[in-house]
Amino acid sequence: MTLAFSLVTDPPALVASDAVVAGVYEDRSLSAAAAELDRAAGGAISRLLASGDVSGKPGAVTRLLGLGGVASGRVLLAGLGEPARLDAARFLKACTEAAKVLKTGPARRAAVYLPEIEVPGRDLAWRARTAAVAFDAQSYRYSATLKPRPNGDALAELALRAPGAGQALAQATAIAAGMRLARELGNLPPNICNPAYLAAAAANIAAAEAGVSLQVLERADMAQLGMGSLLGVARGSANPPKLIVLRYAGAGAGGTRPYALVGKGITFDTGGISIKPAAAMEEMKFDMMGAATVMGAFLAAVRMRLPLDLVCVVPAVENMPDGDSYRPGDVVTSMSGQTIEVVNTDAEGRLILCDALTYVQRFEPRAIVDVATLTGACVIALGKHAHGLMSRHDDLAGELLAAGEHSLDRAWRLPLWDDYQQQLESAFADMANVGGKSAGAITAACFLARFTDGQRWAHLDIAGTAWDEGRKGMATGRPVGLLAQWLIDRVGA
Repeated sequence: MTLAFSLVTDPPALVASDAVVAGVYEDRSLSAAAAELDRAAGGAISRLLASGDVSGKPGAVTRLLGLGGVASGRVLLAGLGEPARLDAARFLKACTEAAKVLKTGPARRAAVYLPEIEVPGRDLAWRARTAAVAFDAQSYRYSATLKPRPNGDALAELALRAPGAGQALAQATAIAAGMRLARELGNLPPNICNPAYLAAAAANIAAAEAGVSLQVLERADMAQLGMGSLLGVARGSANPPKLIVLRYAGAGAGGTRPYALVGKGITFDTGGISIKPAAAMEEMKFDMMGAATVMGAFLAAVRMRLPLDLVCVVPAVENMPDGDSYRPGDVVTSMSGQTIEVVNTDAEGRLILCDALTYVQRFEPRAIVDVATLTGACVIALGKHAHGLMSRHDDLAGELLAAGEHSLDRAWRLPLWDDYQQQLESAFADMANVGGKSAGAITAACFLARFTDGQRWAHLDIAGTAWDEGRKGMATGRPVGLLAQWLIDRVGA
């Protein structure tokens, strides 16, 4: 469950809450709420700042207990840095770091006064929504496969001082729910979250949300459609593939052409016959984060009741080595009729996406955005901060980049020039499924581009951003924020 968001009008010193969060600056100046708390406490906060016991540096958070004159038992002071350098990123950092501190303390209800702080170019609604989503993201706890443990001290309610920002909090609730869905699906182990589980999760959405319908195509359905590329990847697994099609009719009577999201759903990727190294292979349960995030963005759009039509297509497959697995050297025929030489079975994501991209065109979408943990090359190029964005459509790329900047879930555009297409040439098929070691993220997108002729299409490579690496690394839920903002922006566009 997401945090319960509400608006608070009480002064910070009088609010009935387990914790109060306010901002302080590096020059020892105080935000309006911190100044109110300081007056109620007889100047205690100013004295602590002067002594250096409280820091206003970006990301610094100080927890004060039992501050005299303040009704709440805990006051959190979040560092905002230099006043002149406060921007959207530093505001988000203050919210995130304060939320991390609350996650470890016994506070069920917190009152957050950070949205009142002016941020250049960002209005109150943005500040309220950003703070709410940040606090919810940090309050998430994975527990599905852990021994049950007491959870009575977990943060459950968040009240924000943001007059008139009720719609922003409603959006935050929807986006937070979408991010939680994506993170939970990604964090689940692959023996639980297999293609059938993703289909069941989609069925739960369809059953719970008005205006949503679901169709799940089975192996025989896909064979009848000629999805030889997708089915080739699926051959080695005992878990049968699913093609999940969620539809949301939000535009009202008569409907309109939908927007389309397509997400790579490799629920575990061994690499197939071109098997991966053993080190960190357990992280390949996250290879379905494209699917998880488009489902999360779909849920967010539905919960916001956006007045548009939306289709979400998820090819869900497990890539395993087996006596019946597809092999390097095989030639498969895609739903589009184009043939593909399989040079490497570990370049499987594009092989399932190409058939899904062909399939989704039957809905005559206004635009198609596919999302995939597609290439290690994108991680090398952009690291863990920016999604890789590729598109032949400058207007669509601009929309997605703007949505990323607004939500601070940013992408960076890479070229998709025809110059790279020659790397996919094959003597035995219409194309090869890999283009060599150079420009791997770009040639993967070039491959997908061959299946989107005549379509307004963009590709997001989230291999570097979808999860945090390491033994305790978890799914991030990105780019649900970017996609949700892009869909919000499409209303009335």
